[in-house]
Amino acid sequence: MNRLPKNLLCLSHLRWDFVYQRPQHLLTRFSEYTAVYFLEEPIFTSTGNPYLTFSQRMPNLWVCVPHLPHGLSKAEINEQMKELITVFFVNREVSDFIFWYYTPMALEFSSHLVPGLTVYDCMDELSAFKFAPEELKQLEKMLFNHADVVFTGGHSLYESKKMQHYNIHPFPSSIDKSHFAKARLKNLEPADQINIPGPKIGFYGVLDERFDSQLIQGIADARPEWNIILIGPIVKIDPASLPKNKNVHYLGSKSYEELPKYLSGWDVAMVPFLLNESTRFISPTKTPEYLSGGKPVVSTSIRDVVTPYAKNNLVRIGIDAEDFVDAIDEILATQDKSEWLRAVDQFLDNNSWDLTCDAMKEKMIGTLKSRNKIAVSVNGVTKV
Repeated sequence: MNRLPKNLLCLSHLRWDFVYQRPQHLLTRFSEYTAVYFLEEPIFTSTGNPYLTFSQRMPNLWVCVPHLPHGLSKAEINEQMKELITVFFVNREVSDFIFWYYTPMALEFSSHLVPGLTVYDCMDELSAFKFAPEELKQLEKMLFNHADVVFTGGHSLYESKKMQHYNIHPFPSSIDKSHFAKARLKNLEPADQINIPGPKIGFYGVLDERFDSQLIQGIADARPEWNIILIGPIVKIDPASLPKNKNVHYLGSKSYEELPKYLSGWDVAMVPFLLNESTRFISPTKTPEYLSGGKPVVSTSIRDVVTPYAKNNLVRIGIDAEDFVDAIDEILATQDKSEWLRAVDQFLDNNSWDLTCDAMKEKMIGTLKSRNKIAVSVNGVTKV
């Protein structure tokens, strides 16, 4: 058993085209080994029978979108999804699939199937997020029982979950160094940012219940000569609750390909997350991305940012707006950042999504080998 199953079905609560993050980084790389089908949550239409659409995004990767009629109850939605996934496996061998879960909620329509390997990539503590379903915690317990191997999106999340599974491994956020290293080049800024005067203090990511808008307000008030650049969709919060200062610029969502261009014009990058249940175990991918782009970073005291980045003097930590302003002032006043940048590059040298994917693959193949040995032993063929 030296290979993975030939196919991978990812069951996700995130849409492929929403924000390019951990699932996209990993699954594009896994598509080099297996055919990848990324199953999104359903879209509801006015009329018609349920159906699946397939959109090919790479030579070996398809995004699958269920279309269901409006007005279904939760039980009816799960029943329709169960029927669609059963149809999906007509003329396909379930045993030659990896099931790769990002949401335990998908068990409600997939638990009747037995794939060749079940992986739970636990990238967040979803039960702590705004509007999380009440049954999510119980379904996660079920998913731990179903899973052959579990990965976590960071070390703090691993510490929280490690007693719930015998085969669990931490895989913190990685980077595509060559992509974000483009931010170190000059004259890349897009038209909607280039004419904003500096200093430019930036953040990209989802603006949701984790985003500390009061912190941004405090920084903008304290330094009206700075310009704060915010890039990303506004989700699950009222846009009216965000700061309206003239020096705060909302540039909207940008593609993954565009991010280094915006990052190139920033003087300092921020991780301005609240400290609450929804951020307790997060490992922000943007931290190593900012650093790879050569930008100094100031962050709130997110555990997986403090360790390892702040402890290695690569990132500054602030508690409130005053701390952020002091840290940014000091960064802006530092002319020679070469020693810091050398330390950054040395630290990031062995950090990449390619290496993460390879290490995950090894854990998965090792799991299959161990399971195969146990099966052989139980059948009495040999002793292991």
